[in-house]
Amino acid sequence: MKLSVRMVAVAAVLATAACAPQTSGNSSSDKDEKTGTLRVWLFQEVNNTPKEEVVDSVLAEFEKAHEGTDVTVEYIPVETRAQRIKAAFNDPESAPDLVEYGNTDTAGYVKDGGLADVTEEFAAWDEAKDTDPTARQSVTVGGKIYGAPYFVGVRALYYRTDVFEELGLDVPKTQAELISTAKEIRAAKPELYGIAVGGAYTYGAMPFIWSHGGELATGTGGSYAAAIDSAAARKGIEAYTSLFGDDNCPPAKCAAMTGNDTITAFAAGKAAMAIGGDFSHAAVEAGKVKGTYAVVPLPGLKPGSIAPAFAGGNNLGVLKSTTHRTLAVDLMKRLASKKAQGELFEAMGFLPTFSDVRQQVAAKEAFVKPFVETLAADTKFVPASPAWAQIDAGQVLPTMFQEVVSGKKDVATASADAAKKMNDAFGSVG
Repeated sequence: MKLSVRMVAVAAVLATAACAPQTSGNSSSDKDEKTGTLRVWLFQEVNNTPKEEVVDSVLAEFEKAHEGTDVTVEYIPVETRAQRIKAAFNDPESAPDLVEYGNTDTAGYVKDGGLADVTEEFAAWDEAKDTDPTARQSVTVGGKIYGAPYFVGVRALYYRTDVFEELGLDVPKTQAELISTAKEIRAAKPELYGIAVGGAYTYGAMPFIWSHGGELATGTGGSYAAAIDSAAARKGIEAYTSLFGDDNCPPAKCAAMTGNDTITAFAAGKAAMAIGGDFSHAAVEAGKVKGTYAVVPLPGLKPGSIAPAFAGGNNLGVLKSTTHRTLAVDLMKRLASKKAQGELFEAMGFLPTFSDVRQQVAAKEAFVKPFVETLAADTKFVPASPAWAQIDAGQVLPTMFQEVVSGKKDVATASADAAKKMNDAFGSVG
């Protein structure tokens, strides 16, 4: 079978019904049908064909296990996911049964009442015990689980081996060395950014805040207060924003840069270093620096330490409105299984959320090692609050960084203003 880029209807493959799982409970729908059509929404990738092939394989096995069942898959643009998914929450007739969603969206979607609580089914899933803690956290709100982690993404330090060799430089082992090395490279090679950084690159800045002991916010159980203006967080902001200047990455060019922009600059040979993800590997390999770069974990404050990284990635969730809850949960587990995640890594380079599977792929692919080391060292997540979507969409943190690097505000003022905006958002959701 071959999936189309936009939508595919996979014909049912008949088998015995004896393989059907036990019926799931707690559905908000009055129905839990064991046959019929399941609708699935997954994200459209830049090169979607390899992902389609992995999904195709899972669906074939799923349909063999469920007589009279077929699946339609629609690949939706990531950029418009919020509108599509929230509209689906309000219109069960057109909603999918199963959806892929960004792991920072969990709390908001739970508050919207769109995702089904699958705590019981997740606990009974044998493979779930090997899910890494941060990935598990990304599907957890208020102690309940609302999906299955699909893949995880984390960032590390890309650097030009040819530039470092030419200038006789050692790979930075601390953040202080990272900053001084970047400026040394810029001085020797003014045509290069020492390290490409972006004022709109929130996830590249977060490790600097966290490594200095700062937090974005503090709180539990969905109740949060901003901490971005704490003394520790301000030190991290100062460290990151010190990389903006004519001595490394001029604000006129770098203040508006996003994470993708910094990787594009590195891949094009315009920067000696960049903070990029495991998911950036293909783009760098396709660039001018192929064969002349390496990757190490982003250093922390002390020699040999690794800066805490944001654990990004996507999850799969069952919608409350589904009339096929048992089937949808089973398909969710199959798509997020160890086997499927391993195949998704082979196809797309997405890191598995299972610790044991991640170690297996790291043993086969050298480029994975620094990312696995980063995940093993320490990862952080955004506040598990529905307010985060509002904070993110409002560009609160990028605005703060840009105000500092442009000289409009000092760190104390900019961080205090950002904290007020964050607290307004936290307060608006209760």
